[in-house]
Amino acid sequence: MSIRNEYQHSELTDKIIKMAIDVHKTLGRGFVEKIYQRALYLEFKKSGLRFNRERKVSIVYRGTNLGYEQVDFDIENKVLVEVKAVSQINEIHIAQVISYLKASGRKVGLILNFAKPKLEIKRVIN
Repeated sequence: MSIRNEYQHSELTDKIIKMAIDVHKTLGRGFVEKIYQRALYLEFKKSGLRFNRERKVSIVYRGTNLGYEQVDFDIENKVLVEVKAVSQINEIHIAQVISYLKASGRKVGLILNFAKPKLEIKRVIN
């Protein structure tokens, strides 16, 4: 995999994707999302990246806080990562990450789907 410099935060997303591929190669498919989340947590921790796990993102409507949603990882305060173990990434997953990006002020998100024979990766830009 090569870094695509035209993408914002491409060096960081490349690191994240490489770690996710390692997790997928080691664990394979078939586990629930929490297992992959925990494995990624260990990889991120080992890498020295600054990150928040299960970060709460406040949802504000016309100045009123409606509550929060939880994103799996916020890496370096730049990239949101959402872990999935589903048959296919769909429009609902993409819309969810776009909403997280808007609410958090981030511009780049990754959806990592571990349920496929090969790790499925979707880059989401706000």
